[in-house]
Amino acid sequence: MEAPSTGKPMRADARRNYERIVSTAQQAFTELGPDAALEEIARRAGVGIGTLYRHFPSREVLIEAVYRSNIEALSARAGVLLETHSPETAFEYWLREHVAWVRLNRVLATTLKAGMDRNTPTFQLCRTVITAAAAQLLDAARAVDAIRPDIEAADLLRLAHGIGIACESTTPEATERMVAVTIAGLRSRD
Repeated sequence: MEAPSTGKPMRADARRNYERIVSTAQQAFTELGPDAALEEIARRAGVGIGTLYRHFPSREVLIEAVYRSNIEALSARAGVLLETHSPETAFEYWLREHVAWVRLNRVLATTLKAGMDRNTPTFQLCRTVITAAAAQLLDAARAVDAIRPDIEAADLLRLAHGIGIACESTTPEATERMVAVTIAGLRSRD
C-alpha cells in the first residue's frame, strides 16, 4: 500500500501510522459503514485523532485511501494467482475474489463515487490498475485456450461488479452458482 505522493518520502513511523489507519478504517467501514466515527478509527488504530487528520484531512480522503488500497490489493492478487495456479484456475479464483470484494465493499465504493469526480487521479489509477489485472488474467487464460477470445477486460470487470451487486443479499451458495454459470459462459468452445 502506497501513500499518495507528496513529493517527499514519508518517515517510517508515519508510513506505519498511515498503513495502520487505512487497515483499521477498512475494518471499521466494513463493520460500521462509511459513517464510522473517525475518532473510533483513530482509537482502534492506536493513534491520536490529530495523527489521523494529518494523513487524512477529511472522511472522503480516508475513504478514498481505503478504496485505493483495496483495488491495489485485489489487482495484485492477479499476479500472485498466476504465479501459483494454472491460468484457468487463477482466472476463476480471481473472478470469485472480485465478486466477493464487490459484495463486501459496495457501500464504501458507492459513497466514494457519489462524492467524487470520476476523472480524479484516484479513479484513474484504480481503473488502470484493475483493468490491467483483468487483462493479465484474460491474456493468460486465452493463451491456454481456456477463455473465449472475444472477452475484454472491461467485460470481465462489469460481470464481476454485476454479480456482486445482484448477489449482495443472497447466500454464498447462490453467489457461487452465479459465478459458476458466468465462468461456464466464458470458457472457450472447442
